[in-house]
Amino acid sequence: MRNRYPGSCRTCRVQVPADAGAAVKESGRWRVYCSEHAPEDAPPGPAGPPRRGDHPGWHTLDLAGYDSETSSNNPDKAFLVSAALVDASGSARTWLVDPGDREIPAEAVAIHGISTERARDEGMPAEQALEEIADALAAHLRAGRGLVIFNAPFDLGVLENELRRRDMKSLAERLGSAPRPIIDPLVIDRGIDPFRKGPRNLGAMCGFYGVELTEAHTAVADAAACLSLSREIGARHADVAGLDLHALHDRQVDWALDYARRRQEWLERSRPGRSRVIDGTWPISVSP
Repeated sequence: MRNRYPGSCRTCRVQVPADAGAAVKESGRWRVYCSEHAPEDAPPGPAGPPRRGDHPGWHTLDLAGYDSETSSNNPDKAFLVSAALVDASGSARTWLVDPGDREIPAEAVAIHGISTERARDEGMPAEQALEEIADALAAHLRAGRGLVIFNAPFDLGVLENELRRRDMKSLAERLGSAPRPIIDPLVIDRGIDPFRKGPRNLGAMCGFYGVELTEAHTAVADAAACLSLSREIGARHADVAGLDLHALHDRQVDWALDYARRRQEWLERSRPGRSRVIDGTWPISVSP
């Protein structure tokens, strides 16, 4: 049965969030197991993801995860504060960006902990950071490797808007085509399990799939977590893992549009005349 309460896996001792593993009665006591080490006679149940498989797929390839922390949750207005690119080995490149004469709002500092003063003292010039970040992402994609970004339209949108403000080359200009292949765990999860209730932020999805997330809202921790999350999704969904990277990219374009359509229909039913427009453009949407 599903574990109703958090605990440590009996086998590997990893922390298992509530409803993310299995509870098995052994010798009169309930034992908690993570999804990977749950006994065969402990089915995951409808509340959890399918079991991990040993099938091949894109989730076993040389992927990298990217994440950024910003000044706002509005990608049209936000500027980069920090960013990280984590490769398959766990090595990370990180950037802290000097905001110049811009102030990082207090509400953003409360989330990621980076103050304006610290960013000015320790950060690199914005143009240098943006050039390095864009070049690093472009190099990874140019090699045909998958780039994992949770809620890609936000992070890529912020980056593209920042590049455009400074008349710098966009990712598409550096690549000679639109950025691909992108892997977005949020879009994939919505596509394969569209009616599951509950939040789908990075923390909630890591809990659902049994991925450890420490130091949330730091770019390097979030990038590493979204990379691990994508691998877990692939390991638990053989049909999705069987797609090649470019077919997966195209499938996500469709899933994102379908989610936006369903969300728009729900808003119009529940708030007639007052609903906002849901943009289903994926993986990148920039301000006009």
